[in-house]
Amino acid sequence: MPVIRRQDVKPMTGTSYPPPYDKGFGRYQAWPLSDAGGLTQFGAYVETLDAGATSSNRHWHENEDEFVYLLEGELVLVDDHGEHPMRPGDAAAFKAGDPNGHHLQNRSQQPATYLVVGTRAATDVCHYPDLDLLYTRDENGPRYTRADGSPLPGR
Repeated sequence: MPVIRRQDVKPMTGTSYPPPYDKGFGRYQAWPLSDAGGLTQFGAYVETLDAGATSSNRHWHENEDEFVYLLEGELVLVDDHGEHPMRPGDAAAFKAGDPNGHHLQNRSQQPATYLVVGTRAATDVCHYPDLDLLYTRDENGPRYTRADGSPLPGR
């Protein structure tokens, strides 16, 4: 397998959240290194979160593990247990099925860069404990709904 150079991988930007849940998100770049290497069983991304940005809405996955390793900068991990400062060399792990809603905030004046590795389960349900929102990926494809599974307004 050849070496994968981040500068040769097209970064992803923006957010997949539907309105109005997308407000304030998308201030990052993510380099899908695992995709560039043809991997299918897990995803590995290097992400850079802009100063003052938040990685996502607080969430947890039923079927996917997540792992974050901070490379540069400073972040605050916010989860059900509070706020946890992260510095380069710190890691966080989230086991599939653990209902601990989490996200990362960059409260500093500089970008923060981190590695994210996660399972690519065939099916998953992602919960957003602070919102009336649910993400489901199954044989019917990916979709956002209300937390009870009913359609979002206007959809």
